[in-house]
Amino acid sequence: MPLAPGTKLGPYEITAPLGAGGMGEVYRARDTRLERTVAIKILPEQLSSDPVRKQRFEREAKTISSLSHPHICMLHDVGSQDGISYLVMECVEGETLAKRLEKGPLPLEQVLKYGMQIADALDKAHRSGVVHRDLKPGNIMLTSSGAKLLDFGLARPTMPSASLATLTAATPQQTPLTQEGTIVGTFQYMSPEQVEGKELDARSDIFSLGAVLYEMLTGRRAFSGKSQLSVASAILEKEPEPISVAKPMPALDHAIKKSLAKEVDKRWQSAADLAGELQWIAEGGSQGGAAPAPLVSHHKVRERLAWSVAALLAVGLAPVAFLHFREKPPAPAAPVRFQVPPPEKLGIDYFKLSPDGRLLAFTTDRRLWIRSLDTLQALPLLGTEGASKMFWSPDSQFIAFFAQGKLKKIAVSGGPAQTLCNAPEANGGAWNRDGVIVFPLSLTSGFFQVSASGGPPVPLAKLGASAPVVQQISPEFLPDGRHFLYSDSGIHGERGIYVGSLDGTPAIRLLPDLSNASYARAAGAPGQDGYLLFRRGEGLMAQRFNPTRLSLSGDASPVAEKVGGSVLWAAFSVSENGTLVYAPPAAGTSKVQLVWWDRAGKQVGPFGPPGPYDNFRLAPDERRIVFANSTGDNIDVWVLDSVRGVTSRLSFDPAIDDPPMWSPDGRRVVWASNRSGAFDLYVKSTNGTEPEQLLVRMGAPAGWPEDWSRDGRFIIYQIPGAKTGQDLWIVPQPVQGESSDRKPFPYLQTEFDERHGRFSPDGRWVAYSSNESGRDEVYVQSFPVPGAKFPISAGGGMEPQWRKDGTELFYISENRTLMAVPVKLASSASEPLQVGQAKPLFSVPVMDTFIVGRSYEVSNDGQRFLLRAPASGEAAPSLTVVLNWQTQLKE
Repeated sequence: MPLAPGTKLGPYEITAPLGAGGMGEVYRARDTRLERTVAIKILPEQLSSDPVRKQRFEREAKTISSLSHPHICMLHDVGSQDGISYLVMECVEGETLAKRLEKGPLPLEQVLKYGMQIADALDKAHRSGVVHRDLKPGNIMLTSSGAKLLDFGLARPTMPSASLATLTAATPQQTPLTQEGTIVGTFQYMSPEQVEGKELDARSDIFSLGAVLYEMLTGRRAFSGKSQLSVASAILEKEPEPISVAKPMPALDHAIKKSLAKEVDKRWQSAADLAGELQWIAEGGSQGGAAPAPLVSHHKVRERLAWSVAALLAVGLAPVAFLHFREKPPAPAAPVRFQVPPPEKLGIDYFKLSPDGRLLAFTTDRRLWIRSLDTLQALPLLGTEGASKMFWSPDSQFIAFFAQGKLKKIAVSGGPAQTLCNAPEANGGAWNRDGVIVFPLSLTSGFFQVSASGGPPVPLAKLGASAPVVQQISPEFLPDGRHFLYSDSGIHGERGIYVGSLDGTPAIRLLPDLSNASYARAAGAPGQDGYLLFRRGEGLMAQRFNPTRLSLSGDASPVAEKVGGSVLWAAFSVSENGTLVYAPPAAGTSKVQLVWWDRAGKQVGPFGPPGPYDNFRLAPDERRIVFANSTGDNIDVWVLDSVRGVTSRLSFDPAIDDPPMWSPDGRRVVWASNRSGAFDLYVKSTNGTEPEQLLVRMGAPAGWPEDWSRDGRFIIYQIPGAKTGQDLWIVPQPVQGESSDRKPFPYLQTEFDERHGRFSPDGRWVAYSSNESGRDEVYVQSFPVPGAKFPISAGGGMEPQWRKDGTELFYISENRTLMAVPVKLASSASEPLQVGQAKPLFSVPVMDTFIVGRSYEVSNDGQRFLLRAPASGEAAPSLTVVLNWQTQLKE
């Protein structure tokens, strides 16, 4: 909330707001001790909790305090009060250069004067080891005493290479706030290396100053485009338009062009050099508009003479060249790629570009984030806790997202989230211009539609599917708003990419690939067919598609060699303006470290070497885990022996084998596989001497084993129902001396989702999660006959786990806290279960296995917890943004 006039921060009394930005708010204030006017920049309490913002704010204070220069805004004081950090600076009276440029270009003498002052200020910063990284007209104040350089919020220390080794050896290294591959700054004034996310030095600021000087002189930006993103392409590949002939000043033109050289080695090598050049011009060194003449050797003279003759020939042939080339269309813009890193080293789970291509929405850490591709900062949207997948409104003003078993929407500008309807699972959705939203309630529900203003979801027709169980997910509307693309797993039919319709007409199968798909209009040719984008194998492909006739033509062309995601979701998104974003495959960047944590949330030791440990389960001996490992587009079961640090592969079928589970004695492993078309359960001995055997024929489009009772008599597994949500089923196992009847039967089968079933140690209870209350909560119910039922969590819970002796039950709360609940198992059927008060232990750092429920494992004594953490040195993969991607297609 903005500070009201009269608010006091230490001895400083707020008098009026001056402005606000991504790095804080600025106020005019009165220093009550010295009776002077100051400017106070604050980092509000809600932003102080963000460690990156707080560290940048503190770094700005240290940076400014080290720079004493008449053309750099002076820092007076720093402080903190009631959770608000603040900087006290001199109050600079005047107007920003950006405001002045709204009136047009500046007179030549002012361009030279202010340019020299800014270059001199930059030289001071650079000699102090600081690169500004956000030099632009908005960060330059024009005052009666000259120009003042402001806002070092994105500045970072740098060091000449000669002294870098000495500094490294003498001082401990700190984690940088930005790394190579991270773009910071403002697009219109970035250097080429800044656009590409490379390491920057002082010469990057010189390029930015060249862009500012160009705009001061001409009144127009050096690099422009139809969208702010296309400016990046201009910076990388184009030269600014020539300075107007109405201002004949070759020397200044030369100084600016040298500042804007694409290659850093061809620019001015220091701000002092540029300041000196501007001073030389101002003192008359450019009389007659001539550039300073360097000494020239004799062979250079001959070389220039040859070029002069060539130039005269070129002038003579110019009319011919004009006649020949005037009809030639301009060359299409080349594709431009840059990286968008995730915030705080957290992996991005799911993402979507806005239709207009300006904003990128993504989920990480179970929250929804927004990043404007031209402001370079990602911000979390408040009120989106628990968010998973999302999709945009057609006007790019709202985002619909799935959280806590609901479909919600929220304005991009912020505000409270509105619940639209119940949505037990998150399997994608689409929103058309008539305010109709289409989405599946579950993997097997088929599609439903709901109004964008909310209401009960209404089922669509089965889209021509004759089977009662289908797997239709990931809808994407076509331009007419009536037809939509979607993916079908083909459990009871042909899998592939389909086109469905709101009116229920039979679906059309377009391609056999199991992938979500998106339509993109043809760039610069509205009358031509557009493109259907989809994943084939690991590659992202594009094929010509007519959205009116709903037909493909030609062959598919590769767009990206490898894209990530999951079996059911290809990690790419395309906007209407031709921007493409995709994620790399998980292999190579998905290594995690399994780590033991104690009850206080302290890491107490690693569990084996780093690896891609998806959906892991701990063996009864606590020395091994079984896990899923993706190789290409195949998923198999592997075992890790943590003591020896050795992994061994257990399944080899080209189908999906995932997720796995141990037998109670640790000698066998059970997993789900779709090798027969539907998912069934298979079992295999860990010694690998015999092939796996079919254990349970689930016949489901999705499903997996949950737990095996301690006495070996029952296996509980989860599958979706045709008319119910996720259900828990039981299959008895043959035990010596008992009947060998192994016919599965439903244990919990309701209209709600029952997940994460776990047997109690005595085998008389099952802990599970259900969304029957409107959000996931943990319950315990009697077994084998459901009867006595006890709520365990309050305020949200999932993934229950028993302690081996049955004295505690653990679960993860809605805010990702690991909870411990004391329990006392009844000694007889007539006694109730005794449940104590839940106690929070610590915040779970990673929870990317929400659906399957394999976020953590518990040691036998209940004192340690095995969780995933980023492997040392492993950075979360960045997203790749591609501009003008259609120009690379071969047709």
